[in-house]
Amino acid sequence: MGQGLTGARQVARAAEAGAPGDLAPLALTALPPTPPEAPLEMPAQEFFGEVPEGPARRPASTATIGARVVTFGLTAIIAGVGFWQMLHAFGGGPTLAQGVLLVLFTLTFAWIGMSFASMLAGVIFPPQPRETSAENNARVAVLMPLYHEDAARSAGLLAALAADLEANGLGSRAEIFVLSDSRKPDAIAAEMQAIAQLRALSPVPVWYRRRTRPEGRKAGNVAEFVRRWGGRYEQMVVLDADSIMSGATIAALSDRMAAEPNVGLIQTMPVLVGGQSVFARVVQFAGRVYGPAIARGISAWSGDDGNFWGHNAIIRVHAFAECCGLPLLPGRPPWGGAVLSHDFVEAALMRRAGWAVRLDHDLRGSFEGTPPTLLDMAVRERRWAQGNLQHLKVIGARGFSAISRVHFTIGILGFLMSPIWLGMILVGLGTSLYALLARPDYFPSTYQLFPAWPVFDPVPLRWLFVAAMSFLLLPKFAAVARAWRRPLAENAGGRGRVLMSALFEIVLSTLIAPVQMLTQTRQIGEILRGRDSGWEAQVRAGQLPPWGVVLRHHWLHVAIGVATVIILARLAPGQLVWLSPILAGLILAPLTSRWSGSPVLGRWTRRQNLLVTPEEREIPPIITAAVALGHKLAASIGQGDLMARMATEPDVAERHRALLPVALPERPLAERLDALTARAKIDAAGSQAEALALLTPAERVAVLCDPETFSAWTGPAR
Repeated sequence: MGQGLTGARQVARAAEAGAPGDLAPLALTALPPTPPEAPLEMPAQEFFGEVPEGPARRPASTATIGARVVTFGLTAIIAGVGFWQMLHAFGGGPTLAQGVLLVLFTLTFAWIGMSFASMLAGVIFPPQPRETSAENNARVAVLMPLYHEDAARSAGLLAALAADLEANGLGSRAEIFVLSDSRKPDAIAAEMQAIAQLRALSPVPVWYRRRTRPEGRKAGNVAEFVRRWGGRYEQMVVLDADSIMSGATIAALSDRMAAEPNVGLIQTMPVLVGGQSVFARVVQFAGRVYGPAIARGISAWSGDDGNFWGHNAIIRVHAFAECCGLPLLPGRPPWGGAVLSHDFVEAALMRRAGWAVRLDHDLRGSFEGTPPTLLDMAVRERRWAQGNLQHLKVIGARGFSAISRVHFTIGILGFLMSPIWLGMILVGLGTSLYALLARPDYFPSTYQLFPAWPVFDPVPLRWLFVAAMSFLLLPKFAAVARAWRRPLAENAGGRGRVLMSALFEIVLSTLIAPVQMLTQTRQIGEILRGRDSGWEAQVRAGQLPPWGVVLRHHWLHVAIGVATVIILARLAPGQLVWLSPILAGLILAPLTSRWSGSPVLGRWTRRQNLLVTPEEREIPPIITAAVALGHKLAASIGQGDLMARMATEPDVAERHRALLPVALPERPLAERLDALTARAKIDAAGSQAEALALLTPAERVAVLCDPETFSAWTGPAR
């Protein structure tokens, strides 16, 4: 670990000094954009067909079995007790409405209880230390897929990682592969400039490939890499455009995989960093304080049947190729087409072939960013909701392990719980209002001698409320107490500040929860109506949302909250006490959404030592290096229209040309039309600037990506 930190600090100091040449990089800029192809067959799998053969599955360890008994057994007990107590509160045979409420409540109560049971299982049956290999010569590819990202920021992450890989002894067997699916000309030009300069900085080879057709989205992007270059590597580490892992962590992952030949995938638990807004810092703090206990529990009961979260994991390449080729789902989007939440499916496919899939929660040095605002989170969740509901088509696939199906179920319920929670509230309100307004029938039978008094026992409800709050809050306060006993508290402002931060997080999460409930319910409704999520670039860094934007997104939440308050104030004032957190969240939604997205308030909380994480007080060297290099690369790329600058600045044009393929493969006429029309405009124009003004966005992409058309516009290489 020490070597990795030293390497990262050297990179950061060099970047801050403005002397990237001090890194003594290898002469890699003369390399072609991609290495020689080493094809690896990756057949599309049949979910209900033949299961590919792989290593024999190891039986679950005693600790894993114990953790599963605690997690699922305790969840079942919690659900049963909740069902029985609610039934007792109804005082006998429930009505139809009460029966619906009983089912919805039991699901919600069990969902809350399972999180508690999982964390408890991790305490009772902690995962065992993992083996490492002393002899490991596996070649490792570090993949970063890009789609309309901040190119300088992503390249800065990779530049810092490249130096850290070299410092940790991986320089001779690790390579970085940037896999682009960008479609906008400005994004393509910026990322090619950034990657060209990254290649000049990096002590390890950096390759760049842009797909002409982004089929299958991110999963298709990685699959094409495997099919073309997978035979070149034994292992691959998949990153997101805003995630990074230290060289020491990648080395540890590689050694652990080499030590156990039956392991196909090892997932790490990324730490959230870089949050500037209040919302991002709340999510970041919660992940840092509560996250380790959650991850330990999941790791304990998953065992070798773990899950994949799409990034910050190491994968055995040939195992992935053999069993993780994804077919298109039957039907049209949102239910059919490309598999959106591909990571869950790939983990299940790998596990059914016998490969172990693990969550190694103990590894540090794995980092990622977080959405800056509540609205940006909602955009991501729309795509995740669609992807998880797609899993209904594959959850019953042949050969999947029971725990893989549990992961699918948890993912699906993670979004369905919002309409379930909303349904429970609405049915409960309806039942209460009916009981208040309807005249009871004391003699429902004609020959009844004694009256049938309405029976309702509030005592079980009070106990259920206390139990639900305990399941929600006890793990959080236990995590806070755990932080007090560790250096985490010292690096997060002290014990008092950690507790105040936890209370701050609980309050803000309480206000946000009802907004997310209605938002996710609307998203589920859109999917059921057949609306596809599309494929939009993710927002990594944001700013204070304008009032117009938040009001447009949250006016309905406010209207629902105000209308409910008015109705309950007239008909059932006592209900306002129980529903006050939900109603406050809805009515205050515009304020919460806007001000939680404020970087200014985020900096204020930082100055007050609120929501502070250890990584903010002592920034990991690789993060420091990545930020410094990102700023330096952004300054080096400069401002203005890069295509216009290519016409007047030969160095900019040559950096771009260095990443163009030598020649494009033969393509149908329909795929060459933009290049042909761009070439005609270039030939007809009197100058490069005139030609550029005539080009459509699609023709600009053709100029940027077709070597012959680019040379026709800028002239031959120097």
